[in-house]
Amino acid sequence: MVVSQWLSSESSPFADPTLYRSLVGALQYLMIARPDLAHSVNSIIQFPHVPTDDHFQAVKWILHYVKGTLHFGLRFTSSSSIALVAYLDADWAGCLDTRRSTSGYSIYLGNNLVS
Repeated sequence: MVVSQWLSSESSPFADPTLYRSLVGALQYLMIARPDLAHSVNSIIQFPHVPTDDHFQAVKWILHYVKGTLHFGLRFTSSSSIALVAYLDADWAGCLDTRRSTSGYSIYLGNNLVS
């Protein structure tokens, strides 16, 4: 979806609003794992009560994009086992006073810091 494209409620109403809401709801959940869909899904979600044919066309374009990018992603392979390890540093005494509470964390995948 083009970033500068704006959807409006000026076209003819979509015949099956329940189908539209169902598809948009599914795309919302997919957006959690696919941040590349955020702009498009946020654009179509603004019209749940009165979707139009243009809105449904945008939903179909998003689904077409998802279908074409199913094989995208990161693949981790190793001849040995890979461990996911997380370390957390918390100031438990400071937790009683929220102004002084500090914490940090690090997450390693194998020997690599990932977060």
